Amino acid sequence: MIARAAEQTFAELFTPKLITILREGYGWTQLRADMVAGLTVAIVALPLSMAIAIASGVTPDRGLYSAIVGGFIVSAVGGSRFQIGGPAGAFIILVAATVQMHGLDGLLLATMLSGFMLLAAGLLRLGTFIKYIPYPVTVGFTAGIAVIIFASQLKDLFGLTLASEPGPLLAKLAALGSAANTVSVPASGLALLTVATIVLIRRFRPHWPNLLIAVTLASLAAWLGGLPVETIGTRFGGIPHGLPAPSLPAVSIQRVIEVMPAALAFTLLGSIESLLSAVVADSMTGRRHRSNCELMAQGLANVASALFGGICITGTIARTATNVRSGARGPVAGMLHSLFLLSFMLIAAPLASYIPLAALAGVLVTVAWNMAEKHDFATLLRASRGDAVVLLATFLLTIFRDLTEGIVAGFALSSLLFLHRMAQAVEIRSVRPVVEDDRSDYAEGRTPYDVALATDRDVVVLRISGAFFFGAAAGVSAALDGIAEHPKAYVIDFSAVPVLDSTAATTIEGFVHKARASGAIVYVTGARSPMRRSLLMHGVRPPHVRFKAAVGDAVSAARAEIARSATRVLPIIHATAGH
Repeated sequence: MIARAAEQTFAELFTPKLITILREGYGWTQLRADMVAGLTVAIVALPLSMAIAIASGVTPDRGLYSAIVGGFIVSAVGGSRFQIGGPAGAFIILVAATVQMHGLDGLLLATMLSGFMLLAAGLLRLGTFIKYIPYPVTVGFTAGIAVIIFASQLKDLFGLTLASEPGPLLAKLAALGSAANTVSVPASGLALLTVATIVLIRRFRPHWPNLLIAVTLASLAAWLGGLPVETIGTRFGGIPHGLPAPSLPAVSIQRVIEVMPAALAFTLLGSIESLLSAVVADSMTGRRHRSNCELMAQGLANVASALFGGICITGTIARTATNVRSGARGPVAGMLHSLFLLSFMLIAAPLASYIPLAALAGVLVTVAWNMAEKHDFATLLRASRGDAVVLLATFLLTIFRDLTEGIVAGFALSSLLFLHRMAQAVEIRSVRPVVEDDRSDYAEGRTPYDVALATDRDVVVLRISGAFFFGAAAGVSAALDGIAEHPKAYVIDFSAVPVLDSTAATTIEGFVHKARASGAIVYVTGARSPMRRSLLMHGVRPPHVRFKAAVGDAVSAARAEIARSATRVLPIIHATAGH
């Protein structure tokens, strides 16, 4: 029976959504809707995939290989109904740095290793932990990536002539500034035409394929006007007519060690980006994705992409949203998007040679502008000082240091901020009257008792509320030590404590020890099973401590114990007085 339950759980976690929709029933109506959505997304993905590849320091065909091979696998075996996989703008800086340091072969190896890591993350069910990435961190690194993408496109956007373009942002801007006298008016005009077309179509005809129309218009303008601008053909010699044969990149222990940091960065960013994209699709459709299944699909897709010479891929938010808005019914739309891209590549490859690089730069500039999440950035700056610090640290480290460093530092600061806020939320009160006879007591199942108990000065009730953990232990310990009263019994109420860790249990053990030294009895109430087990393991146990279900029961027991002690003491006092 246990094995059967485990098997069902595994199936629920790792069954691809494609199988789910086929089980639900998939007919011509659904296929027709998915064909329209797939074609729409393919039209968007065609110029975008090439632009991202060029910005990443590789040839445009590498972007198409990634979108075709990786995109097909993401949809076929993924855990989201609507996810569209492909090269993403978020990876531009990482891919470009990897190519610069390790060459194309190193990039392919890092992509493959990242795929295996994503597979392992899915099998280990780590997908559920991605939701713990704080919002200021995601906004910060996304805005940082947007700035980097924008800066990386300035050269082609204005047709500047540079002997070499530095990677770091400040050095890049300085080099671009020194080359300002080489601005190409035709290239700048085509870039402006591209951006204006995208903005206007998005404003007045949002359902039209604005990226493809803008790039087509710019290409026609360059060809008909005979403009002296750089194109895909002049820089790269065009794109192939089909997919290459799969092949393994050069693998050695030394090479694996060299590219491992890049692979880890690809894995971290890819898992965050893909699951964020799946969450966006869920919010638009009311569906729920399978995060661990999605990670495994991303892993398989990256391995396959590297085998076919493609760059790393992830779930892409813009293309996934386009897929949903185009009426997709399931993963078949994403699979068809890849097949349509392959068809475009087979049929229209020669036409790609005429696409001006300035037009593709214009496409990426609009992508960067939309990525920046400007409203959310401004809101977080005003929200609280802590969130603003996390946001700016992530943003600035992403821009001036490294994306991975930005994410790690932002997450660390967010964790410290969270611990501080939780510690501040913990409160301890010495209750007088001893127990408040209110509705909440009855709602929590507490037993009502005689109101006369409230006048008993020999018993003090200490109510702790909030998560009692290491961050709050010092404050609670100081509050306990500062209690001015010296009663004959303490009742410590844990009914409002959701979490208690070992540091907190040790703090209570220390208080019990001091109470015993002063002759006071200690009762513990409201401790749930895990909390009680932790207290017992740390020495908070009978006979020095009594556990009761409710405060009223503990107070009654304490009064009875105090009365018995007084009864035993009185005969001794009388006997002494007789002598």
